[in-house]
Amino acid sequence: MTTTNKEKNFISAVIYLHNDGARAVTFLRQLTAVLDATFEQYELVAVDDACTDDTIPALRQWAKDLEKPLTVLHMSLHQGLELAMNAGLDAAIGDYVYEFDSCEAPYAMDLVVKAYRTALSGSDIVSVCPRHTKGSSRMFYRVFNANSNSAYQLRTDAFRLVSRRAINRVHASSENLPYRKAAYAASGLKMSDLEFDGRLTEHGEGRFNLAMDSLALYTDAGFRLSAGIAIVMMILALAELAYTLIVFCTGHPIEGWTTTMFVLTLGFAGLFAVLTIIIKYLSLLVDLTFRKQRYLIESIEKIQK
Repeated sequence: MTTTNKEKNFISAVIYLHNDGARAVTFLRQLTAVLDATFEQYELVAVDDACTDDTIPALRQWAKDLEKPLTVLHMSLHQGLELAMNAGLDAAIGDYVYEFDSCEAPYAMDLVVKAYRTALSGSDIVSVCPRHTKGSSRMFYRVFNANSNSAYQLRTDAFRLVSRRAINRVHASSENLPYRKAAYAASGLKMSDLEFDGRLTEHGEGRFNLAMDSLALYTDAGFRLSAGIAIVMMILALAELAYTLIVFCTGHPIEGWTTTMFVLTLGFAGLFAVLTIIIKYLSLLVDLTFRKQRYLIESIEKIQK
């Protein structure tokens, strides 16, 4: 493809790195081949989430022959996928931004271009998803989608492409994005999915806490659960009241101390369950209100030929 036929939009590709070793170079080599052939202007932003192996030295050696510079964000300490990718998104300046949460690529690289073509047809967020996923992931997304207010169904994805409009909209609602994918779904902008045969094999760390935060922030699951617990506790309290009245009216001495204590124990358990959910919401509100910039960048490195 000649330069005159290449796409004019400026593209950013943000890649998360954490001890990926030689695989990072292999992935970036494949990615740049596609970007070189398709786009006239693009940038690579690699987020070094405190790699302790040879990932960054290997990347430096490879990037010396690049025509376009490689930006490497060195995080001060290991901060996890979401915070590190937030830093990468803040550094990216493209009209469209690819988000690669992993160097694992069980998909054909032409899906990178297909995602862009789909975005041009009117989708602000394009997710490239495997057809086969783990049972735990399917369960989480089933619960999430059942309780969210989004018109779009979230699912496991290998990477996504987002427009600058989508990034600006979600950042207007919150400077810190605890779960980018859910924030995009809640933005009200059009989302599309592309599928490939295969599955992702990597297991992300801290996914349970991320799942809980996402359900609390972007769905009604916490409210429905707390309301359900409150109703059950109210029914138990009414049952206890009815039992007490029956004993009083019949004039029989109180027996069944064990039963009474059992009901009281259940009541307190429900109370503490509701309080736990309330505390979770309050902690998230405090984080979002007072901790605007949660990630820490040690330095920014530009590598070019």
